[in-house]
Formats: sequence, C-alpha cells, structure tokens
Amino acid sequence: MMVVRILLAIMAVQVAAALAIWYAAAAWVPLDLALLLAVLAVVLVRLAINANNFWMARRYGCTVPDEHRLAPLERLCLFCAEFRASMVTSSWTMLRHKPAPYFAAQPRALPVLLVHGFGANGGFWTPLRALLRREGISHDTVDLEPLGAPIDDYVEHVERAIGRLRAATGAPRIVLVGHSMGGLVVRAWLRRHGTAGVARIVTVGSPHHGTGLAALGIGANVRQMRLDSPWLAQLDKDDAPHRALITSIWSWHDNIIAPQTSSRLDGAKNIAFAGIGHVALGSDPRVLCRVLDEILTAGALTSAPRPATII
Repeated sequence: MMVVRILLAIMAVQVAAALAIWYAAAAWVPLDLALLLAVLAVVLVRLAINANNFWMARRYGCTVPDEHRLAPLERLCLFCAEFRASMVTSSWTMLRHKPAPYFAAQPRALPVLLVHGFGANGGFWTPLRALLRREGISHDTVDLEPLGAPIDDYVEHVERAIGRLRAATGAPRIVLVGHSMGGLVVRAWLRRHGTAGVARIVTVGSPHHGTGLAALGIGANVRQMRLDSPWLAQLDKDDAPHRALITSIWSWHDNIIAPQTSSRLDGAKNIAFAGIGHVALGSDPRVLCRVLDEILTAGALTSAPRPATII
C-alpha cells in the first residue's frame, strides 16, 4: 500500500501542476488550448525524466556489440516504448493492483511467484499475469515493503508467499520470477532457504553486479545495489553453487541497469535482448514469451537442476 500512496501523491502533484498551468495559460489563450498546454507540460516533465535515465545509463553503460547496435529510428522506438511502459505501469497498473492469486483448474505447469522490483508492486506484472492466465498457469505476486528496507528483510515475505502458493496448489516446487531488485530478493531467498522448493528462478533486468544509477538513490536496498556493493559481492559467492537453477533475461539497452552486463550472471543461463528498456522488459512480447518458455520447461525438470547454458 505504501507504493500506491506514493504514486497517488505523485499523481496529485501532476494534476495540481496541470491545473495551475491551465489557469495561468487561460489568461492568454483559449481554454481548450490552455488545457492542451497544461497536459503537454506534465508529459514533457515525464519525458525529461525518462530521457535523463537513458542519458545516465549511457554514461555508466557498457559497449554494445555491433550486432545489437540500434539505428536512430530504432533508438526512437526504444525510447517511446519505455516511456509508454513507464507511464502505463506507474499511472495505471500499479495504482489498480489488488493482490489476488490465480489458481488454474487444470494447471499446465508449476505455479509461479512473481517478485517485483524497487518502487513497484504486484501491478507491475499485469501483462505477464494475463499471459499466465491464458496459459493455465497458477501464480501469485508478493508486495515488498517497506520501500527502502534492506533486501534481506524481504526474504521472509517471499518465503511466506511461497508457502501459501504451495499449500494452495499442492505443488512440491514452484518457479520464481523477479524483475530488477526482485531478482536479487529471490537470490537472497535462495541463499537462506535453499533449493528444495524451487524448480527454476528467472530474473529479468536484475542488477546482479550493481548499477551506476543506484549512486543517486536513497534507502538501504538502493545502497546494496551500487556498483561497489559488498552485499552483492557476498551474494555472488554465496549462491554460486546454485546458478544452474537461474535464468537471467536482460537487455543491452536497459536504461536503469548500467553497465547493462551487470545483469549477466556467471554459471546461469543468460538471455540477452536488444532495443528494450528496463520497465518495458515486463511487457515486451519477446521477453514474456521467453519467460513463459522457462516456466514451461521448469515443469519438466527433475529434482536435479540441468546444466547451465551461457548465451
């Protein structure tokens, strides 16, 4: 609920700013034009924030291989898709999020627990949840609060959610999917609770080795996601024996995780995309299809994890 309150406050500020601009502009131009200018002003601020993220990600970014370099029009499509995903997620799906598990009558695969990233809630997963429903896959989300807590503090939230999902479905194991910080939370859970109850872990755009943009944030969890983080270094050592369980999906053009290769995890199955931004990873059809493939494949796994594949 904390994230929803923050988002509502941000929305209220934007509406108040738009009304103030409308009122001021109405003294000089017709009312309808004044309203259009007010809306454009708010949108331009959001565009500027998005553009700044891309600029900072470029500053901390890695060298993109030639085969993944984007032409100018492709870069524009990348920016527009990320802006749209950010607007829809922060101003609609996360605001409307109501925790509610889905249990398939005839499950097609193991149940899935979805773990969101920093500053989000279960509403981030709306596109993937819709896909899982259509595919007949039981699933649930977990909301990580308080917002700025250390990552290890979220582990028991995940453990309780896993217990509820397994009890409701009767499944001996589940699949865990985490976006951004959520992938680190899942790895921290694995470190504390082991592999017995999990068939597969899928991280999406997670800063496994930190991100330069975290230097500008606040909160204990943000500090743990910095590039020189001792916490990440220790996690890297602690879960190394279990990397064959993990699939890391990421983008060469992530605008939050920089360098982008921070999402590459040694010993795991790494799947890299191009031309997709950080928030858009949660709704891009190519990414959702790969996540679904990992979930369906996990249902066929034996108790021993398969060897890792590096892409």
